[in-house]
Amino acid sequence: MQQVATIREILHGTHDAKQVHVRGWLQNKRTGGGIIFLLLRDGSGVIQSTLRKGKVDEKTFKEFQSARIESSVELHGEVKPDPRAPGGREIQADDGRIVYSALEEFPIAKQFHGPEFLLDKRHLFVRSDKMRSILRVRAVVLAAVREWFEQHSFTEVHVPTLTSAAVEGGATLFEVKYFDQKAYLTQSWQLYAEALIASVGSIYTVAPSFRAEKSRTRRHLTEYWHVEAESPWCDLDCIIGVEEQLLSHIVTTLVEKCKTELALFERKLEDLEKVKPPFERVTYDQAFKMIGGEKTGIKWGDDLGYEQEKLLTVKFDRPFFVTHYPKKAKAFYHMPDPSNPEVTLSVDCLAPEGYGEITGGGQRIEEYDALLARIREEGLDPKSYEWYLDLRKFGTVTHSGFGLGLERVVSWVCKLDHIRDAIAFPRLINRIYP
Repeated sequence: MQQVATIREILHGTHDAKQVHVRGWLQNKRTGGGIIFLLLRDGSGVIQSTLRKGKVDEKTFKEFQSARIESSVELHGEVKPDPRAPGGREIQADDGRIVYSALEEFPIAKQFHGPEFLLDKRHLFVRSDKMRSILRVRAVVLAAVREWFEQHSFTEVHVPTLTSAAVEGGATLFEVKYFDQKAYLTQSWQLYAEALIASVGSIYTVAPSFRAEKSRTRRHLTEYWHVEAESPWCDLDCIIGVEEQLLSHIVTTLVEKCKTELALFERKLEDLEKVKPPFERVTYDQAFKMIGGEKTGIKWGDDLGYEQEKLLTVKFDRPFFVTHYPKKAKAFYHMPDPSNPEVTLSVDCLAPEGYGEITGGGQRIEEYDALLARIREEGLDPKSYEWYLDLRKFGTVTHSGFGLGLERVVSWVCKLDHIRDAIAFPRLINRIYP
C-alpha cells in the first residue's frame, strides 16, 4: 500500500518537489480554463490541489468536475511551493479518485446561517475551519494541562460520574434513578479528590461535570469539561501558585503550537504573552467596591455574576485572582478565614475582556467539628456526607484545590462570542440534539 502523507507534513515542507499520496474531504472547488482547483482537508490541515485536463485522464477529470463538496477523495501528485496557494504549497495532481461522492449538496454553504441552524447541523458544522481550529486549540490545552501536571508530580485519577450527594448546590443537580435509589450526575470531583490525596498525594482529573442551571448566558453549558486538581499540605497561597503556573504554561504552549488557529480568531499573540505569573490579586471586598457595589444589582455576600464579572474584568488586561469570597457565596467545604470567619479562603481566576471566571477553588476545611458545623449550617444531611467527614478523623492536613472550566479557557483564548462553540456538541438548557 502506498504511504499516505498528511497535509500538515506537506505544508511544513517535508515533501517539496516529491510525489505524495493524500486523502481527505473536498472542502471547496472551482473550475476555470481546463483546471480544477480543489481544497482538500484531511484533519491535519487544508491544502490546494490542481487537476489539469490532459494531465489526468478524462474520466478522472470529469468525476472531479461533477464531485460535490464534502465528497471523500484520494489524490496523487507532486508538491510544488506556490505563494498564491493557501499555506504556500499545492499538489499538482496526476491521478485521483472519488472514494464516496456526497449524495446531496452540502447544507452549510458560504452564506450566513443563524446559530440555531448551525446547532441543528452541528454534526456537519464541526467540519468548518472555525470548529476544526477550536477543537485543535482544545486538544492542545488538554495536552498542556497533562504535561504540566506530569512535570510537577501530580497523578491523574478518575472518580465516579454518578454520586449519592451534592458537591455544590441541590438546585443545580441532575437527578437520575439508580436502580431503587436516587443518584446525581457529578458537579465536581471535589469530595472524592480529598479522599485520594491521602493515597497518592497531589492529583488531577479531566472529566465532564453537569449542572442543571437554568441559565441562558453566553458562558454556561449544562455539560462541560472540568480540569480539577487537589493537593495536600497546600494552603490558599500554594494553590494560587499552582493555578497561575498551570495557566501560564497552557497559554505559552498555545502561542507556540497554535499560531494559525489563533490567527483565525484574530487573537493577538502579544495579549497571550502577557499571561505570566504572578497574576494580580484583589479581594472580594476590593472587587465589590471596584464595580460600584450594590449599584450593580447584588448585595455584599452575593457571588459575582456574569454582569458583575464583566464590569470587573475590563479593568485588567490579563487573568487575575479574586480571593476571600463571603461564606454564603461558596460551597460548604471552603475554609473560613481565621481572621474573619464571614469570608472564606477561596479564589476565582477571572479572564479579561469580559470572559470572567475560568477557575474556582480554595483551601478546604480540615477539622472534623468545623466541617460538620458547616454541613448543618447549610441545611445538609450529615448522613449523606458520612464518608467525607471520615476523612477528617484519620490524619487530616491542610489541603486545597481548584477546578478549571475547559470550555471557558478555550472561549477566552479564541475570543469566542458564546461558550457553545468551545465544545463539539454543546448541551444547553434548550438543546440536547444532535
